[in-house]
Amino acid sequence: MKTFTFKGGIYPPEHKELAEGKKITPAFPASKTLTIPITMGGAPNQPTVAVGDKVVRGQVIAKSDAFVSAPVHSPVSGTVKKIVSNLSTANSEVPCIVIAADEDPNAGETFMQPLDPFACSKEEALARVRDAGICGMGGASFPTHVKLNPPKDCKIEYVLLNAAECEPYLTVDEQTMDEAADKVIDGLLIVQKIVGGKVKIVLESNKAHLIPKLEEAAKKAADAGKEKVEVVVVKTKYPQGAEKNVITAVTGREVKAGGLPASAGCVVCNVGTVCAISDAFRLGKPLIERAFTVSGLGVKEPKNLLVPIGTLVSDLIPSVIEVDEAKVCKIISGGPMMGFSMQSAGFPVQKGTSGVLFLTEKEIDTAETNPCITCGACVHVCPMRLTPTLIVRSVDAEDLGAAKKYGLMDCIECGSCAYVCPSRVRLVQTIRLGKNLERGRIAAEKAAAAQKAAQAQNANGGAK
Repeated sequence: MKTFTFKGGIYPPEHKELAEGKKITPAFPASKTLTIPITMGGAPNQPTVAVGDKVVRGQVIAKSDAFVSAPVHSPVSGTVKKIVSNLSTANSEVPCIVIAADEDPNAGETFMQPLDPFACSKEEALARVRDAGICGMGGASFPTHVKLNPPKDCKIEYVLLNAAECEPYLTVDEQTMDEAADKVIDGLLIVQKIVGGKVKIVLESNKAHLIPKLEEAAKKAADAGKEKVEVVVVKTKYPQGAEKNVITAVTGREVKAGGLPASAGCVVCNVGTVCAISDAFRLGKPLIERAFTVSGLGVKEPKNLLVPIGTLVSDLIPSVIEVDEAKVCKIISGGPMMGFSMQSAGFPVQKGTSGVLFLTEKEIDTAETNPCITCGACVHVCPMRLTPTLIVRSVDAEDLGAAKKYGLMDCIECGSCAYVCPSRVRLVQTIRLGKNLERGRIAAEKAAAAQKAAQAQNANGGAK
């Protein structure tokens, strides 16, 4: 079978053998308490519950009226103990609702009624995806109902399942496809029913053993009158799983700077996301739990776990996750390339948490940063065809205009540049800083414009 790919990229050690083939095992926090971030994708939510309230599994506990938002549901039946700030997977403090589970955490659950995705209207389907609180589960956490409702001038020609899972260590998507191929195909075809287009599963070559299982599930669906699903194999390379790289590798199209996949006629969904979509229609179940990989040489037994959203990683230690604390040098939320280094394990599993890694000194780079030698290695591997060294120099010089010209806002922060840099320049960290500075500048300009408009309106009102 022909394999496809994109220009650039790197080949870091995969380390997938640590958790590969480990069945997805349900787990529950030892404290019987969940710390659930109020917002997990899109505009900020507001709590719909108060301290002392009794809640049931599946009940909405936070939401927003904004279109680009996703409600949050309680994963358990229990009592709201407090609403406080807690460490999150982005290594920042965010508002969280703390719920103590009842003796039976599933008692009185309030799911939605099942809905036939192939008989309901597009509007009903989009409402179901939103009501279920579904967002991208590959890390970005963008509300899925927004992705499935592209602008009217964007005709969707391809629905792509991003099954590359290119981050080292992570195996949860691979295991999900192995254990629940029928559900993956069902969720993918529901997406196709909503947006239209041809359906392709984009699989890295290191997961080729899953092809027969996926094709069998796809054939079963086709025999039942559903759309044809094609499995496409792409080269095992990082960051093959980046949305824009998936599109380029499979369709030959490029998403323009500042554009969205819909502008290239594509909708790209993660494996976990399509499974959540299937559950939302077939079971009426909102997104209240997720599977993720626990790995790294600092873990005595790497595994794939299924836990309620809001489970503190620290509450899984040592009852579920056995950590060799003497060896662990770094805890990462996500994968080693694009994940966040955490100050402790006291953060909750969120909708976008694909993995938690406990890495030893042997697995991390402790080399000191040296001056850039202008070797061009970062340019050669950049999948976005940018010049990272020029972006970083501009940010260091506080010249955001130049940084934007060199592609500051187009960087996907994959870390390929930093991986190959012989001087160990903190390229990604500096680019993230530059993006934050630019977003802050834009926010300040908007605030100033709004204040000026309000003053003008008040002045006009006073003149009258």
